[in-house]
Amino acid sequence: MFPNSISFGRLQAGLTADLLWLLPEIILCLAMVLMLFLRLFGPFQKLHMGSIALGAAGATLAACVRHLIEVEPNQVFRRFLFSDLLVLDSLALFGRVVLSAALFLFILLTLLSRVPDKEDSPDFYVMVLGSTLGMFLMSEANHLLTVFIAVEMASIPSYTLSGFFKGNRRASEAALKYVVYGAAASGVMLYGISLLTSIYGTGNLSTISHQWSDQFREGKMPATALAALGLVLVGLAFKLSLVPFHFWLPDVFEGASAEVGGYLSVASKAAAFLLTTRLFILLWGSADSAAHMTLSSSIGPILACIAAATCTLGNLAAFGQTNIKRLLAYSTIAHAGYMFMGLAIYNESGAAAVLFYLPGYLFMNLAAFGAVCFLRNATNSELIADYAGIAKRAPFLVAGFSIAIFGLLGIPPLVGFAAKFQIFAALVETGRSQMVIFPLAGKICYALLIIAAINTILSAAYYLRVLRVMILDDPPVKEHYRKVSPYQSGYVMLAASAVVVLGILWNPLERMSRQATLSPLQEQHHNEMDFFRSGP
Repeated sequence: MFPNSISFGRLQAGLTADLLWLLPEIILCLAMVLMLFLRLFGPFQKLHMGSIALGAAGATLAACVRHLIEVEPNQVFRRFLFSDLLVLDSLALFGRVVLSAALFLFILLTLLSRVPDKEDSPDFYVMVLGSTLGMFLMSEANHLLTVFIAVEMASIPSYTLSGFFKGNRRASEAALKYVVYGAAASGVMLYGISLLTSIYGTGNLSTISHQWSDQFREGKMPATALAALGLVLVGLAFKLSLVPFHFWLPDVFEGASAEVGGYLSVASKAAAFLLTTRLFILLWGSADSAAHMTLSSSIGPILACIAAATCTLGNLAAFGQTNIKRLLAYSTIAHAGYMFMGLAIYNESGAAAVLFYLPGYLFMNLAAFGAVCFLRNATNSELIADYAGIAKRAPFLVAGFSIAIFGLLGIPPLVGFAAKFQIFAALVETGRSQMVIFPLAGKICYALLIIAAINTILSAAYYLRVLRVMILDDPPVKEHYRKVSPYQSGYVMLAASAVVVLGILWNPLERMSRQATLSPLQEQHHNEMDFFRSGP
C-alpha cells in the first residue's frame, strides 16, 4: 500500500526535522566532499585546505552551541533519529560541543604550526573531519550497530593520521602498532556486540536497557550478557587507554606528530568517555535500581581496580621519560584513570564529574601539546633537555604552557583543580551513602579517593621537572632557536586563559554537565513503548 499525500508529508517533515538536528554532521560531510572535489581542478590543487577545514569547524561549533542552548535548563530533551539508530539528548548535545571545540582548536593549531603542507592538506583534513564525524556518532549512538560503525569511523582515520607524514620511520611503526592493536580490540568488541544482539534479539540500546533492568528485578543475573558487555568494554578500554589496554598509546604519541597526539588525547578520549558514560547510565540505572545494587557489588570492585591501576601506572611511568610527547602520553593515561574513577562508582554524580572533566582537559592538553608543537619547530627537538632556558626566548609560550601544566596537576584556581574536585566530591558522596547500604562499595570509594590524592602528589614530580628545565636551567651556550611567532604564543595563551576562566567560573559548566546526564537517566524510567517515540 502506497502512502497517501498526508502520510508522505508527515514523513518528509519528520526527515527535514531530523536533518536540521544533524546540521553539524552535514557541515562536516559537505566540507569533506568540497575539499576532495577542489583538488581535481588545477587552480585549486595547491590551495591549502586548512582554511576550508577551519571554516567548517567553526560553522560546526556554532551549530552545536546553538542546539545546546536551545534546550532549556533542567529540561529532559530526547529525540530519536533514523529509526532509533541515533539519539539526540542532552548528553549528545554536550558531547558535540566538546568535540567540535576540539576540532576547531586542533585545525587552528595545524595552521599555526604549518603541519601538514599544501600538497597533503586535502587528505589530512578530510581524515580529521571524517574521524570527528565518527566521534559525533559515538556520542549519539543508540544502537549497537551504530556504536561499532561510529567507533570504526573514528578509529580508521586516526590510524592513518598517526603515520601520515612521509619519511618518518617511527611514525610508520607507531601507525602499524595502532592498527594491529586497534583491529584486535575492534574484533573483540564486535564479538561482544553480536552476543548482546543475539541474547536480547535487538541492538537498540534503549530496549536492551529495559530488558536488562527487568532481568535484575526478577533476580536473574544475566551472566552471558555480562560477559558480552565485558567484551564491548574491552574495545572501549582500548580507546580510553585503560590498564591493561594502554600499551599502544606512548609509542603512538611518540611516533605521531605532536599535533595529532594532542588531537587524539582530547577528541578520541572525549568520544570514548561519552559513549562509555551513556552505556553505564543506561545499564547501571538509578541508585535504587536492582541492576545498580547487583552490579555495584559484582563489577564495581573490578572497575575500581582498573581505574586505580591506570592512574598509578600512568604517573609512575612518566617519571623517567625524556621525550616530552611520551611524558604527556603517560599523563594522558593517568588522567584517563582519574576520569574512569567517576564511572567506576556507577552513579549520576560520578558521570556528571566525568563530563565536567572533559572540557577542562580539552583546553589543558591542547595548550600543552600546542606548546610542544611550537617548541619542536623552534628547537628541532622533542627532548625535554633541549628546552633548557627556553623561557628566556619564548616567555609567553612558556607561561601558557605552565598554566596548562599546573592545571593538569590540579592547582587552584585552574579548571584542573575544579575537575579533580568534582571527581573527589563524587567519591566522597558515594562513599558516604554506600557505607550504610553496601559497606564494601563505600570502602572502595574512599580507597579510590586516597589513591587519586596520592597520585596527584606524585604527578607533581614530573610535571614540575619539565617547568624547571624550561625556566630555571641555563640555556645551551650555542643557541640555534628559531623564533616563536606571537600568533603561536597567542594560541597557547588563549587555551591557557580558558583553563583559568573555567577554573574560576565553573558553575555554568557544572550545571551543563549535570544536565547532560538527565536524559539517559530519564530513559531508564520510561516504558518500552516510549523508546520508539520521537520528539523532545
